[in-house]
Amino acid sequence: MKIVVAIKQVPARDSLLKVDASGTWIDDTDLSWEINEPDAYALEAAFQLREGSGGEVVVLCSGPDRATQTIREALAKGADRAIHIEFSENAADPLGLARNMASALASETPDVILTGLQSDDLGYGQTGVILAEVMGFAHATLVMSIETTPGGIRVKRELEDGWFQHVEMPLPALLTIQSGAAKLRYATLMGIKKAKSKEIKRIEPVANATAPSLRLERIYLPQKSKRSQIFEGTPQEAAAQLVDKLRFEARVL
Repeated sequence: MKIVVAIKQVPARDSLLKVDASGTWIDDTDLSWEINEPDAYALEAAFQLREGSGGEVVVLCSGPDRATQTIREALAKGADRAIHIEFSENAADPLGLARNMASALASETPDVILTGLQSDDLGYGQTGVILAEVMGFAHATLVMSIETTPGGIRVKRELEDGWFQHVEMPLPALLTIQSGAAKLRYATLMGIKKAKSKEIKRIEPVANATAPSLRLERIYLPQKSKRSQIFEGTPQEAAAQLVDKLRFEARVL
């Protein structure tokens, strides 16, 4: 079974973010970078699927040259090889990314493609399902576990209010993996050494697929303000007003 995992490099969670001079993105001059955490769960799901059904795990990453560090981390954890689509950050929106990924995978014929639920930086949560549509794959989201069946795969999806859904799907298929579905593994010393010799195939983006159909106009930090409110009336009336505010405005009751 050939399993492809789409991963992304994002700013580290403890980074101090500042808006850049253009006002349309963050200043990445002094940032540290790491694998997108939801994608790390997709990678772990791929390893577990390979352990149960055999095959290989191929990492697919879109991003600038610095993304090689994140790709090597995935290889050190156990991925067999990688494909790196080299273009600048924010060079394409989810549709453009999906088209580039589909082009990169045209010669791979994967059985299963796994992605994280969403990215920690932009958080669109769209690239995976758009990629499934572009490639004509069956897809499922919020997947907690995967089992192989004689006719394809059976997945467990998380729904609302503690409900779950079990779905049988044909292959090829694309799945977006729910974060926290499994315990993440660490790269071993031997894995780090082996990663240095594993293949990273570098390809150029598709020229007509990088023009974004979505544009960020402006990003900014939320404004913080403090306001005091005095409740008039008797203590009982003031308490009733307070409860009303907590219930319907603050929504903490």
